[in-house]
Amino acid sequence: MNYHDLIIRPLLTEKSTSLREMRNQICFEVRRKANRTEVKRAVEATLNVKVAKVNIINVDGKRKRLGRFTGKRPNWKKAIVSLKAGEKLTIFEG
Repeated sequence: MNYHDLIIRPLLTEKSTSLREMRNQICFEVRRKANRTEVKRAVEATLNVKVAKVNIINVDGKRKRLGRFTGKRPNWKKAIVSLKAGEKLTIFEG
């Protein structure tokens, strides 16, 4: 699998911003079949940073209603990547 296809997008939420500032962690939405080692290699190769640890979370899609019709958003996978001490990712700064 290509490393650029593995990472879908960075997550820019209030919680991910506080994780980045306080704990030097970055959140990404990744492919459903990705595992920890693949995510670690992909982040190190594409963003040129050293990764200390990767946590993976499977997020269930929310149930939504529109009148009497019900549906469900798709499930997705989130990766929280901890960078090593001294590493900084300047893409999100400023």
